[in-house]
Amino acid sequence: MANRVVAYVDGFNLYFGLKSDQGRKHLWLDLQALAESLLLPDQELREVHYFTARVRDDPDGEVRQAVYLDALANHCGKVRRVEGRFQERTRSCRFCGARWIGYEEKETDVNIAIALMEGAVRDTYDTALLISGDSDLRPTIAAVKRLRPRKRIVAAFPPQRNSASLIRAVDGYVRIGRDKIRNAQLPSKIVAAGGVVLKRPEYWS
Repeated sequence: MANRVVAYVDGFNLYFGLKSDQGRKHLWLDLQALAESLLLPDQELREVHYFTARVRDDPDGEVRQAVYLDALANHCGKVRRVEGRFQERTRSCRFCGARWIGYEEKETDVNIAIALMEGAVRDTYDTALLISGDSDLRPTIAAVKRLRPRKRIVAAFPPQRNSASLIRAVDGYVRIGRDKIRNAQLPSKIVAAGGVVLKRPEYWS
């Protein structure tokens, strides 16, 4: 029987890794294809849980993100989106005293932690593929290993993302290379229900 894999994608960790590595050129990413490219021959991808939050402080960015999320929903049948939120936060300049409203992404770490634990307890995976370099997830990994020691957790580090503490906590790890990212792009145009055409944003070229 195939080894069941569920991928858990830390959306913002992946996004900022891609941007810091090669700018916006590979943001039109097929998460299902990427996860499948990381599997071993005896493994089968069951689902991809994509953890993100809706952008609030950039109208153009909101539109681009919405198009991307719709593209994933229409092209990637195994992707399940889990949304956190952005919370308003008053920021200030310590030099001039100026104040403004900024936004802080919330809940992603908690949502990933809950999903990893729930999947282990409900036996939905044999191997969890964690696409993230966030060391804050280490305690959750340790808890899964205590409660379900037969479950394997493998970290897949996005470009420009790494964590020594995660490496020590997981059963294995891989660094996602540029070739994997380049070869896992969505089609430039996707036809959604009702004939709506979803296109890669020109800003991401």
